[in-house]
Amino acid sequence: MQRGFRVRMYPDQEQAALLCRTLGCVRVVWNHVLAWRRERWAQARLNTSYEQASAHLTELKRSPEFAYLREVSSVPLQQALRHQQRAFDNFFAKRANHPRFKARSNCVGATFAKTAFRLRSGRLHLAKMKEPLQWVWSFDIPVEELSVSSVTITREPDGSWWVSLCAELAEDQAPEEPAPTGRSVGVDLGVHTFGTLSDGAAPLEAPDLKSKERNRKRYQRRMARKQRGSKNRDKARMKVARAYRKERQAREDMLQKATTRLVRQYDTICLEDLNVRGLRKNRRMAGLIARLGWQRFRALLEAKCARAGKRLVVIDRWEPSSKRCSNADCGFMLEELRLEVRIWTCPSCGARHDRDLNAAKNILAAGLAVLAGEHTRVSFEEPESAADKACGVGVRPRGLSPPGRPAVKQEATSAMRWDRPRNRGVEAKSPLL
Repeated sequence: MQRGFRVRMYPDQEQAALLCRTLGCVRVVWNHVLAWRRERWAQARLNTSYEQASAHLTELKRSPEFAYLREVSSVPLQQALRHQQRAFDNFFAKRANHPRFKARSNCVGATFAKTAFRLRSGRLHLAKMKEPLQWVWSFDIPVEELSVSSVTITREPDGSWWVSLCAELAEDQAPEEPAPTGRSVGVDLGVHTFGTLSDGAAPLEAPDLKSKERNRKRYQRRMARKQRGSKNRDKARMKVARAYRKERQAREDMLQKATTRLVRQYDTICLEDLNVRGLRKNRRMAGLIARLGWQRFRALLEAKCARAGKRLVVIDRWEPSSKRCSNADCGFMLEELRLEVRIWTCPSCGARHDRDLNAAKNILAAGLAVLAGEHTRVSFEEPESAADKACGVGVRPRGLSPPGRPAVKQEATSAMRWDRPRNRGVEAKSPLL
């Protein structure tokens, strides 16, 4: 099992100068080889392999113009070519966009393979560096017991240095997989409360980033008053970058803890397929949504569920989870529910619903219905009816509908039909809840 460890390091002045030269050489090699690849393709329609790029780098080092490339370790330069080749492979496989040039202001990293570093007595020694680097190791596993395959050095815009270790964990070092709990939960993501759980447990609270945002804006105003190109402006820019980093780390810490809690406590987690890009077009809510990190939350949850063997169900984004009564004996749906209404009473059964908790319960019911439909199709291999084909059940196993079509107008599938007749054009609730 591979795992990454990222810690902060504190190089001295001489070490920082060597690392800055290494990062600069990595950026120069990347940009020069990328321009050379483009020129070969534009002139002769020739593809470039890694071996050809490596031979071009050797010729580049022999030229007097790029003689400074020999002052740093050659391993990070070769690793930059490998990363570029992988980027082109992903581009040709239509998994990523075309590789771009790296700017000086970007956070460029230098990767050292096994031949360019060594770990002795818990200290990191890099190639062409006399003294070991000082760092703060905060993990439970001692660094001497790790089988490290590569080390990546990065420099944040605020001037802080970080080192990332890619290590292969042994069986006794790997974290224990969470035990099955047999519990299912629906999660309704929101702005005021980050995540509301359908079982009424403690909600997922987002960190209070308002104070950090106020500090960042104050630093930005101070930087705007400084003269461009001056030392004072550069100092102010460092403070702005440091404020951004603290805000990003607080959000990442919350997302990691929230996803770990869900994976440990539940076996089935149901989410709603939110159109985050569309929601951010609202100028009043764009800042709040961007600050919470919903897309990062879903990506982390997908990765952790796959690693732990848990099930993650993403229901249709057009499912009216907030407007439908979650009472199993009712299922009434409102025609309109304004965003400022947080508590509403069902006109049919008289139940009083909290907006977020009611949505979480409906998300759970819809997710369990999707799982029941998939199990029925796989186990019994029922023939698709006309209603199934109209709803696209064989094409979209998760129940995703095309944009612009509300889910309530679709025909009920064989696996998700309601047992009770519809009331005033509104579907009754699924018996799975």
